[in-house]
Amino acid sequence: MKKKHLIIQIILLVICGINLPSYAQIKLNQAAIDIKVKALLAKMTLQEKIGQMAQITLDVITQGKDRYSSNEPVVLDEADMKKAFEVYKIGSVLNTANNRARTPEKWFEIISEIQKVGSGRLNIPVIYGIDAIHGTTYTAGATFFPQQIGQAATRNRELVKKAAEITAYETRASGIPWNFSPVLDLGPDPRFPRIWETYGEDSYLTSELGKQVIKGYEGENNDVSNPFRVASSLKHFLGYQVSLSGKDRTPAYISEQQLREYHIPAFKAAIEAGAHTIMVNSGLINGIPVHANYNLITKLLRQELGFKGLLVTDWGDIENLNQRDRITKNNKESVMLAINAGIDMSMIAYQYEPFCDDLIALVKEGKVKQTRIDEAVTRILTLKYQLGLFEKPVTNYKDYPKFGSKEFEQAAYQTAAESITLLKNSNDILPLKKDAKIFVTGPNANSMRTLNGGWTYSWQGEKVEEFAAKYNTIVEAFQAKIGESQVKFIPGVSYKMEGKYFEEFEDKMDEALAAAKNADVIILCLGENSYTETPGNLSDLYLSDFQTAYAQKIAALGKPIILVLNEGRPRLISKFEPSIPVILQTYLPGNFGADALVDIIFGDVNPSGKLPYNYPKFPNSLVNYNHKPSESRSAVVGVYNYDADYNPQYEFGFGLSYTTFKYNNLKLSASKITANNLLKVSVDVTNTGTREGKEVVDLYLSDLVASLTPDVKRLKGFEKISLKPGETKTVTFTISKNELSFVNAANKTVVEAGDFEIKIADLKATFMVE
Repeated sequence: MKKKHLIIQIILLVICGINLPSYAQIKLNQAAIDIKVKALLAKMTLQEKIGQMAQITLDVITQGKDRYSSNEPVVLDEADMKKAFEVYKIGSVLNTANNRARTPEKWFEIISEIQKVGSGRLNIPVIYGIDAIHGTTYTAGATFFPQQIGQAATRNRELVKKAAEITAYETRASGIPWNFSPVLDLGPDPRFPRIWETYGEDSYLTSELGKQVIKGYEGENNDVSNPFRVASSLKHFLGYQVSLSGKDRTPAYISEQQLREYHIPAFKAAIEAGAHTIMVNSGLINGIPVHANYNLITKLLRQELGFKGLLVTDWGDIENLNQRDRITKNNKESVMLAINAGIDMSMIAYQYEPFCDDLIALVKEGKVKQTRIDEAVTRILTLKYQLGLFEKPVTNYKDYPKFGSKEFEQAAYQTAAESITLLKNSNDILPLKKDAKIFVTGPNANSMRTLNGGWTYSWQGEKVEEFAAKYNTIVEAFQAKIGESQVKFIPGVSYKMEGKYFEEFEDKMDEALAAAKNADVIILCLGENSYTETPGNLSDLYLSDFQTAYAQKIAALGKPIILVLNEGRPRLISKFEPSIPVILQTYLPGNFGADALVDIIFGDVNPSGKLPYNYPKFPNSLVNYNHKPSESRSAVVGVYNYDADYNPQYEFGFGLSYTTFKYNNLKLSASKITANNLLKVSVDVTNTGTREGKEVVDLYLSDLVASLTPDVKRLKGFEKISLKPGETKTVTFTISKNELSFVNAANKTVVEAGDFEIKIADLKATFMVE
């Protein structure tokens, strides 16, 4: 009845010539979609419904020797297409073929043909999904930004939103409407191989940036029928990157209190921001695979958090319930558990027949209710209508003239420039003068692959050099800036592939050490080669033995050394850090990272990045910034100096500039408030140096006494400002009940009366909650 009344009211407004508010138009559209979906669902057979719940990878329907690889050039196979779409009624395809990027023209050709065959008797379009992680991963010529960890270091909401907008544009230019991004997992464990896909270790920072990405992908009003927007997919729900071992897809043990305090907030914020889909965590929590966890998927996600969109598995994870996790006796039982837990679509990848056949049998046997199937298919069809696929099943690259444009490249450069973090600058060695003789060395010095990381042109990033030759490596960026005659390069250490993995080897190390003696400055480029997921697992967080030994030998020369860290996670450098005067963290800055780095080194850009995680000093001291009081050295009573207590190499939020900033006049709007009051906090920030610079103003809140031991401090606000020399700006924050609350031992979100402390830079102020 409510929908009928709303439609009547809107029709009357239209008749009267009154402009519709955007929210009413959206509700009208959704009401119309609901009617269409219900009518379509009534016409569908069980086989057609089950097919909508199945997603396969592109290699399955291409010509090739098997389902796991394709011929080149890629050609869709008529027989495979007929079986998948006409017999099994498959409703979704993902990924690329042969793990290789394609041109927008090729994507248009492939997806257009899929839509022609795949729509079936009811003309239901196929929905295509892709992992466009820091740009449109599998499209040649796309614009690549820093990976999420670098975007977090910018602390710049507008840049993060812009990166998402451009990625959405270029993904739609590839004919693809659904993006498996952003990653909203916390990245609190530096051992984990996917920390670089996150926004770091803090839930507030992740929540704030996640909301910006949703706006960028889906638009301010989440109208994903807009041909320049995509449907986002939050991943990986829930608690993925905190496994006990620190390795991918291994068990995690997380209390409900920790889930609610640290892991849920970012997903909750993104759901409230309107995200259309969610992907499920591939791992196990407390012994239960998340894909089979009714309490997490239905009770928490659906009923408590109110998520109404589509829920898709990760790669092959229903099969994993039996094949890996051994909680079922066969595939059929796995399908039953996952679908009854609340899964809507299975990212089967390859062997789709067992899923479809088993699910049909389960429905006929009454082990999966028809209402559960209808619920899932309703969500899938709704998304397809919301995306406008029934009207236009594939967007045409010709309608996207800005694809790979200079405008987009400038945005990627700017994001890289604001992400790079200056960690050490002894004796103000930086910025360098442009007449210096530069010696560039190290395994990351002449590689586009290492600048980008995984999910770049291919899953592991191993094909980057093939597609990114026109961009500058670090060596090439120096040569472009000051001329080849002033820049000498010898690697010293290099990477090589051994089977599926890479190893390191000495590469003219003695020659490099000899050449370094003749340079004014040494640029030492260390870090990691590209990886993601299980291939990125490691057993030693220290930087590799080859690189560590090389750094020690370079340091022994007594030359000015600029260490450039190009890595997906903070590899330990404490064995040689004291001997290195300058350290820059680039993370994985993308195709324009080297240009941005060189501009920072020569002072054309003032660095403004801030660490999105604690950079640990030792492998047995992996403590986050928001640790408990008992983990702090200041809390230890006695004569002992426990070196394994809280002692990061560099702390979350740290990052230097070429100018200086002074904080003054920290003011609170009240000294006492109730939990429902708003507290205004303001502070004056002055650029006291001689260069214009950007400063991140972080606000930390400490609950001084609580019934559950509180964190030492928590980030509860941040703003990035630009200040000219001598300029002062006042930055204002609002503290609400949401910032004051925590999850107590009874797993309830509460605000307890007592004293709180605000900290901004070196200023502190206290207030009381009554």
